[in-house]
Amino acid sequence: MSEENSRRYARRLSQAEAELWTIATADVRPARARPRKHVSPTPVAEVPAPLSPSEPSVNGRPAAPKPPPRPIDIDPRTFVKIKRGRIDVDAKLDLHGLRQAEAQRSLTAFLRRCQVNGARIAIIVTGKGLTRDEGGVLRRVVPMWLEAPNLRDVVVGFGEAARHHGGEGALYVRIRRADRMR
Repeated sequence: MSEENSRRYARRLSQAEAELWTIATADVRPARARPRKHVSPTPVAEVPAPLSPSEPSVNGRPAAPKPPPRPIDIDPRTFVKIKRGRIDVDAKLDLHGLRQAEAQRSLTAFLRRCQVNGARIAIIVTGKGLTRDEGGVLRRVVPMWLEAPNLRDVVVGFGEAARHHGGEGALYVRIRRADRMR
């Protein structure tokens, strides 16, 4: 209903309703209004249209390549092939017992080495954690690290491992080929 129609159909409160409303709202105080920060309008600079890869930029250098896409879940067909052993797991990293900072450094170095060595699939073992409800710290943060911008040129996708590879406490990671980085 529009505002005009709602005013047209609004009814007045009866005497009893008005008294009840007054009693119910007697101790209500208006919220303190927050002072507005004055933001002066700034002129928007015109952004030049993006250059196509074949066009040189203004300063003569070629335009920067697009960043790799965000990692996605491993597709179901690839997952089944890994689970059944039709696609080999090329490398494995166990992060048990490491602190977060050590684990993150180890993970980054490991994935970069895997890419240089031509590995396609790796398993990262995080462990399930001591509490089954929340899971371990590494189990929660490793997926965020794999999605981070600094690993986008390495990680194509990742997903939970099959039970015989660690299940909930491990991740399959698809690694981008080194020749596809550019």
